[in-house]
Parts: sequence; C-alpha cells; structure tokens
Amino acid sequence: MKATAVRLTREHAREVLGKIEAELGNSPGRSALKTVARTLNSDVQTYSWVGVYLVEGSELVLDAWSGPEATEHTRIPIGKGVCGFAAKAGRTEIVSDVGKDSRYLECFPSTRAEIVVPIFNHERVVGEIDIDSDQLEAFSSLDQELLEAVARKLGPHCVG
Repeated sequence: MKATAVRLTREHAREVLGKIEAELGNSPGRSALKTVARTLNSDVQTYSWVGVYLVEGSELVLDAWSGPEATEHTRIPIGKGVCGFAAKAGRTEIVSDVGKDSRYLECFPSTRAEIVVPIFNHERVVGEIDIDSDQLEAFSSLDQELLEAVARKLGPHCVG
C-alpha cells in the first residue's frame, strides 16, 4: 500500500497527461493500454490499482492493469458493478466510499474509493479506465478531467 498520498494538483495532472501523450506516440495499438495503466499507477500517488477494460460484446474484458496484484474481475457484464454501469451509461462514475455503493464489486479489501471513466471511439463506448484508491474520497474533479483526457487519447488504441 502506498503511503498517505497528496491529492492531484493541476500542475501534476498536466505533467502526467504530457508524459502519457509522449508515451502514446511510442506505443502502437493496444500496447498503449499497458503503458497508460503503468504510468497512471506509478505517477499518481492516490491510485492504488489501474485497469483498462475493453468492450467485447456485452462484457468488459480486462486488457491491461498495473497494481500490486491482479483482480478476479477480468470479465464484467455491461450494466453490472460500477464499471458495468459506467459503460452502459457512457459517463464517468466516482465512488467516494465503495462501502456505501451497492454497485461496487470488491476487487481488493484495501480499496476505499473508485473512479471509472469510459473510453469512446466515434461516440461509442469501446472501453474504460478503472482506478481504485486505498483512500476515502480520493478522487476530485481534477482526477476526472485528467482521466477523461487520457480516455480521449486512448480511444483510437482500443479498436482494431
């Protein structure tokens, strides 16, 4: 588990986005998903686990992740859990306290908060970024802005 973390600042969000943009230029296709998961997990202290799921039929399928261990939730039906809800609704979901959200599918006992950001390609949800934090209320509107910008960059890498 990471030490008590400092919330994301606008300056740090710009740095992380810039680093990801540079990395995406060197990571063709789906290899970009692993790069992004690794960068987000290592560069943002409050992110304890980062996964990128892709839509396959009526399910979300885990394609890339970075964190201390794998999750058992490698396939999630669209509409189930916070991840499935975000994919179905096509909007970002922030859960400040997973213990108070009946949709939450537990991946790790240490998780306290979650943010899920859909990835679009031509206005169709093709995947999503799923991030867990070991801190309550870990995600702010700045995290949402950063992750939605990252998701826009990932859209073309999630098809084909």
